Amino acid sequence: MKELLCPAGNFEKMKAAILYGANAVYLASDMFGMRAQADNFTLDELDEAVNYAHSQGVKLYITVNTMPHTNEYERLKKYLLGFDEIGVDALIISDIGVFTLAREIIPNMEIHISTQASVVSAAAACAWHKLGAKRVVLARELSLGEINEIRENTPKTLELECFIHGSMCISYSGRCLLSNYYTGRDANRGACAQPCRWNYKNATPIDFAEEKRINDTLSLEEYKEGSFVMSSKDMCMIEHIPELMESGIDSFKIEGRMKSAYYTAICANTYRMAIDEYLKAPSEYKYNEMWLRELESVSHREYATGFYFDDPMQNPQVVTQNGYLREKAYLCVAQGEKDSAGYVTFMQKNKVIEGDNVELITPGKCGRGFVATDLRLPDGEKIESAPHPYMLFKMKVPFDVHAGDILRSAVR
Repeated sequence: MKELLCPAGNFEKMKAAILYGANAVYLASDMFGMRAQADNFTLDELDEAVNYAHSQGVKLYITVNTMPHTNEYERLKKYLLGFDEIGVDALIISDIGVFTLAREIIPNMEIHISTQASVVSAAAACAWHKLGAKRVVLARELSLGEINEIRENTPKTLELECFIHGSMCISYSGRCLLSNYYTGRDANRGACAQPCRWNYKNATPIDFAEEKRINDTLSLEEYKEGSFVMSSKDMCMIEHIPELMESGIDSFKIEGRMKSAYYTAICANTYRMAIDEYLKAPSEYKYNEMWLRELESVSHREYATGFYFDDPMQNPQVVTQNGYLREKAYLCVAQGEKDSAGYVTFMQKNKVIEGDNVELITPGKCGRGFVATDLRLPDGEKIESAPHPYMLFKMKVPFDVHAGDILRSAVR
């Protein structure tokens, strides 16, 4: 069974991932994770998160994938022991010192090797497995053919995990120093400022060459749209589910712990639908164009397929547009099913106005459109809009609704 592994930057996002189809979630506590700017979880919150995930039949993995310095190891030891006590399913680790410490003090803990370890060969994967790793998250610099070759040359007891959707790093699996150079924020300790996404400007074109290759000139020129020499496109493999399902990959990973709960829900839901459609009858599988429409409704950069099929050295996958393609407004979340009068109570996330064209997102279904009408307060008073964050209001919906269903602005 292939695992769909989704990001959980906080409790709300974790619940969204689980409701919309994740088999497992990955998240970080408040130390030693590669997304220091995410909300993350305290140990007390993690205990609750583990219990909730397990009650839903979902596994929970903790990222401990930074590179701690010597003076941090005493604190790290206490930190790791806490995970063992609350029953997390696995730790995601990149540093050999952290790995060794975890094996020594919590020998029964399952360990996954982070993509930060840059595993690109069967030899490296086997070496980690012999040391005690259960799974390797392969580097994103691999083609599908190379992944299959690694599978053929590694034990079946070693699981392989790969990213299939989300942001790509312009440097080799996250080993970048630009953030440190510009801001003093260490990308390899979870504090990346993402300078590869910044818009670099120059008043005039520049031609330059390596001193011993003086005739082999390169040009850096700013176009009216801007210059994007480092900002990579986002990965999206929704159009290639059969290739993924027939590959040696055991776990399909979605990137995005810093993204919204809406992003988490839509990505989980879309890939869940596609994977389930394939599993029903692989030989009769048909790609649904609505799936890409769903993924284009979330905050993202232009999409590409990363290294799976293309050699980015020959076909650079850098963006042509500045910034994100913004997601459609995440309007509100259903609090339950219809009442006896046919109304559904929602909790507001963004302003909802009478007459808005909206779409309902339900697990296992693409967005279904209708017009928002007959908005009311919980006591029945009619209103023209729901303007306040987290306010409760109700309205009629022409479809069956369940707790956790999402209402968004209609996608055009």
